[in-house]
Amino acid sequence: MGSSSSEIETARDSIKQNPNKIEQNPQNPQIIITDIYTASVYGDLEKLKKFVEDGASLSKPDPNGYYALQWAALNNFPHIVQYIIEHGGDVNAEDNSLQTALHWAAVRGSTVVADLLLQNGARVEAADVNGYRAVHVAAQYGQTAFLNHIIAKYNADFDAQDNNGRSPLHWAAYKGFADTIRLLLFRDAIQSKQDNEGCTPLHWAAIRGHVESSNVLVHAGTKEELTVKDKAGFTPVQLALDKGHRQVALLLSNAQRAHNKRLKGTFCNGKMIGGYAPFLFCTVFSLMIIFINSVLLAPNLPKVTAVVALWGWIAVSLCVGALIMFYRCSSKDPGYIQRSVGSSDGREVEDPLLNLDVNNSSVWTGNWSQLCPTCKIIRPMRSKHCPICKHCIEQFDHHCPWISNCVGKKNKWDFFVFLCLGMATSTISGVVAILRIWMVVPAVSSGETWWHYIVAQHPVFIVFFLLDFLIFIASTTLAISQASQIARNITTNELANASRYSYLRGRDGRFRNPYNHGCRKNCLDFLIQGHTDDNLIAWLPLHQVAH
Repeated sequence: MGSSSSEIETARDSIKQNPNKIEQNPQNPQIIITDIYTASVYGDLEKLKKFVEDGASLSKPDPNGYYALQWAALNNFPHIVQYIIEHGGDVNAEDNSLQTALHWAAVRGSTVVADLLLQNGARVEAADVNGYRAVHVAAQYGQTAFLNHIIAKYNADFDAQDNNGRSPLHWAAYKGFADTIRLLLFRDAIQSKQDNEGCTPLHWAAIRGHVESSNVLVHAGTKEELTVKDKAGFTPVQLALDKGHRQVALLLSNAQRAHNKRLKGTFCNGKMIGGYAPFLFCTVFSLMIIFINSVLLAPNLPKVTAVVALWGWIAVSLCVGALIMFYRCSSKDPGYIQRSVGSSDGREVEDPLLNLDVNNSSVWTGNWSQLCPTCKIIRPMRSKHCPICKHCIEQFDHHCPWISNCVGKKNKWDFFVFLCLGMATSTISGVVAILRIWMVVPAVSSGETWWHYIVAQHPVFIVFFLLDFLIFIASTTLAISQASQIARNITTNELANASRYSYLRGRDGRFRNPYNHGCRKNCLDFLIQGHTDDNLIAWLPLHQVAH
């Protein structure tokens, strides 16, 4: 395993020339353009034309074996590339490592140059001495847009293997490019494929300690990828522990436990999934029965007054309402985003990533995290895939095990009302119970204290108080938290993962919520519509301004 890791880390870089020479300013007057190669490096078309007119050949390599076309492709000079092709440059010319200009274009993600090369006969599957194709190079450098372009437009093989049996997904996982991993998995790259060392992409992500990459692979994969062993007999979690990557090891261990200990018996989108909804429902219903029988109608307690009776039955009514809302938010569609389906008439469906509308903020904002490798959809902003419900949820807030469902765009109103009713019910029923029991005066002759009397004669009261208090604390805490988020128009998921979402950062890089229109409008929109309109944003996030 160790020798394989060394091979990858020492793999030949695509740029063999002096890197300082590449990075210099083309407009620097101190730069001396001496030949067609330096003219191509710095994009000086006039000098290039002069050298060609003087008889320089564009089809011959420089002393190091590199072609002018490769330098122009690397530095993303389409006008230079076009001129070289028109004047004898070979788009499939190979250097000493058998790399073509397309390999070099992949290093910097030059999609315009790639179009010119491929439209003029370049071979998209050309491989170098290591078996690297353009898809491998793009994955090695994290050029996600370039990789998507040559796959969508030119049918590049995204599962191609190099000489060591590694696919682009192996390389993206090793280098830690989570967006590239999302793209490849979105396109159904084989996640379980093992290289010559028996390693899957998850093995390589674990070896390097890439948390986000491991997380993407785990959520999109199956239990088998977590337990598969390489040729040395190690699983991904064992490799993570061996390399000292505790966070990755914990992630993989938790994923294994989640697969092994799936709870059954509750509903989510009409399917049985894990959760505590039946337990909570039975607890609340039992408390209501105890309250009626042992608090309001108990024969050994003083007669109920009109005021106590009124508030007691208000509490019962609120509890019934809470149970109704509990059922609604548990069984209701929280905002499932429909998965992509093929054409019903058998026609070929256009690649969803071929022509993206980057100006439509509700669909695509240029953020690769919007791709869901599991559902195969481009999900709207603020959406997230729930690994428990196995669906992408619009305006995802969180998955609540107590209702056995996600809280999202379509059931957040029901969830908030349920919390408010639970808070009101537990408060009123608790006060009524205290008033009822406080009126009990033990016989003085017995010498028994009031507390002793309650424990001995009314033990059900103690149980009721404890459970009611727990429900009061939980419902009040959650209701206040949700109310605060509604007022700011932000979700629990966004608060917990703000650093991961670029749309929650302003132009200065600090946290700023583009969906916050002020407390009054946020609350009114939520109370009236049940959700807010994500197409209305207060300001453009930085990544959208760039587009």
